[in-house]
Amino acid sequence: MVQMVDADRAAEMRDVLIAELRTQGKITSDAVEAAIRQVPRERFMPEGTDLAEVYGYDNSVVTKRDEHGRAMSSVSAAYIQAVMLEQAQLRPGMSVLEVGSGGLNAAYIAEIVGPQGRVVSIDIDPEVIDRAATALDASGYGSRVRVLTVDAEHGVPDEDAFDAIIVTVGAWDIAPAWLRQLRPDGVIVVPLIMNNVTRVIGFRRDGDRLVSTATEIAGFVPMQGDGGHADRVFELPDANGHKVRLAFDSGAPDDMHQLDGALATERAEVWSGVTIPNGVSFVDLHLWFAWYLDGFCRFTAEPGTVLAGEKQWFPFGVVSGGGFAYLVVRPALEGTGAEFGARGYGDGGELAATAMVEQIQAWDRYGRRTEPTFAYWPSGGQTQAPTGTDAMAKTHGVVTISWPKDSGSPQR
Repeated sequence: MVQMVDADRAAEMRDVLIAELRTQGKITSDAVEAAIRQVPRERFMPEGTDLAEVYGYDNSVVTKRDEHGRAMSSVSAAYIQAVMLEQAQLRPGMSVLEVGSGGLNAAYIAEIVGPQGRVVSIDIDPEVIDRAATALDASGYGSRVRVLTVDAEHGVPDEDAFDAIIVTVGAWDIAPAWLRQLRPDGVIVVPLIMNNVTRVIGFRRDGDRLVSTATEIAGFVPMQGDGGHADRVFELPDANGHKVRLAFDSGAPDDMHQLDGALATERAEVWSGVTIPNGVSFVDLHLWFAWYLDGFCRFTAEPGTVLAGEKQWFPFGVVSGGGFAYLVVRPALEGTGAEFGARGYGDGGELAATAMVEQIQAWDRYGRRTEPTFAYWPSGGQTQAPTGTDAMAKTHGVVTISWPKDSGSPQR
């Protein structure tokens, strides 16, 4: 843990952080502001973490890595913690479950629900739980938060229903056990992975289904245990043995051998005519791809491959037929913006690039200026989820996405 911290400097930086969170609309209630002001973030960070990193607006701090250096546990960025607390609509006296422990967020929750509330924080990793318990004890919250080593997929033993559940790890699905332990009018906040794209969604129960009330963009370490979900990964070697790795959340092509030798073929380019000014976010384009682009994947390119030297804003691609294509941009708007396009390789490279560009254009028509809403329909409910291109099957249910009626109907 961080020791010998300048308490006055930490308090000043906390004030600055809170002011930014208010200005950016991430804090909207006095209760969340009071919690973030009361709890010293630095006490829940690894020893030696600089206060500038502790109190950064969008800095997440890794607390544990695996043998390959991949993050297994982290303290989420301040902005997303604030958003998720707001999404949960917490009030004094509530009973709250946190899935994915670390200590800091549980302390925030305890501040909001107060002495009459109840907070349970669980994690599958006993090291993470031990660290969270130690930090909570040292910060005066040990008696207000129950910490348990539990695989969240199976719920929490010896606990009644919760008013709210806040999931702080990337979840591919919503576990039936969570819904069994959520009150009929309860709220669940979950970073839901939808075809390799994550949105933090605040859901409220509405009969058999869950209906979104708010969404936010953020990334999280993936869930471990029985609720984890592994991508299917394929490798495309180039002539020198360097590889491009394609990761499919679902819908991986049956025959990837059709891409053998693809990186040695002549590159195809297709441009969309869709532009965006510099500094304007286009993250919902990735969400659109995840829902409407058949063969959608994420990719990484080893140094030395033909793709590695190119400027890649985001590593999103598509496999279609015998071709692989990926998102690219080029200068536009007289140097003040960029145009979206796709580059493809393989015998079907131009067709794959065209498929991606068609969805860029569809996003521009139907999704660019609107915010979608989501619903989750658990399996076995009395009300069945609609079918079609706006529904995504999960293990325990179906997720649906809806765009405002005046935006038109998305088309594949």
